[in-house]
Amino acid sequence: MRPLRVVGLHEDGKSIVCEDPARRERFLLPADERLRAAARGDITRLGQIEIESESQMRPREIQARIRAGESVQQVAASAGVAEARVERFAYPVLLERSRTAELAQSAHPVREDGPDVRTLGEVVSYAFGVRGQDYSKAEWDAWKGDGKWIVALRWQAGRSDMSAHWSFSPGAHGGTANALDEQAEDLLDPNRAPRTLFAVTELEPGQQTAAPAVAAPRPLLSDPVPVVTTKAEREPEPEREPEPEPVPPAKPALPGMTVPAPKPPETPPKSRSKRARAAVPAWEDVLLGVRSQRG
Repeated sequence: MRPLRVVGLHEDGKSIVCEDPARRERFLLPADERLRAAARGDITRLGQIEIESESQMRPREIQARIRAGESVQQVAASAGVAEARVERFAYPVLLERSRTAELAQSAHPVREDGPDVRTLGEVVSYAFGVRGQDYSKAEWDAWKGDGKWIVALRWQAGRSDMSAHWSFSPGAHGGTANALDEQAEDLLDPNRAPRTLFAVTELEPGQQTAAPAVAAPRPLLSDPVPVVTTKAEREPEPEREPEPEPVPPAKPALPGMTVPAPKPPETPPKSRSKRARAAVPAWEDVLLGVRSQRG
């Protein structure tokens, strides 16, 4: 590398004239922002100017995208530059996101009756313990979207990647956190009944899914049990008439033997419907004192 010396300012006032002392060759060096930053020794400004020259994405835009939740790899791929150059501007924003996620764990989750006494980190840790999952392997993150901080928790359950999201509002006593999806609501109330899951089958084009059959709820012990009666149980069965006793067959008569005639069936005595009434004496018998022979 050959050294050059500064001769002076060019006629246009925008370039500097440099000369090679050995060969007496002169060169023009534009007096731009990069030269001024190099003369001041501002390395950060030089890197920023290099990114601006290689891509149309400015450092402020890079930080805005990192703050909105994108990673360094995503921004570098979008800008078409190396990840190391994006990290220079993303590092302070990543610290801000990490700090916000840490503060959100001290916030109080909002329920129907108001903020919970426990913090979000305590409630989520208890939910993981109830489910038998390792809370230490879960990862917290935060980003800013639409002027509000969004806090996310990611973990792995079996082979599934799970995530829950809350909106975080910083404030006194740690601030508040509101659930944004069902996973977040489940973590806030792990003892509630699980949702019904249905199997997903692959359908052909134009085929419609049938409505899932809803199972009837099981009756509680406190609910009255309905008694189902049939028509036969509701209507009394008519009494059956007694069957006549079978008559034994007559034995064949032997020679020289007389067979008595069969007796007629005995008729049961008629039951008196009324009790016998006592004889009442006549009036003249009462006056004369004579017992009447009537009746």
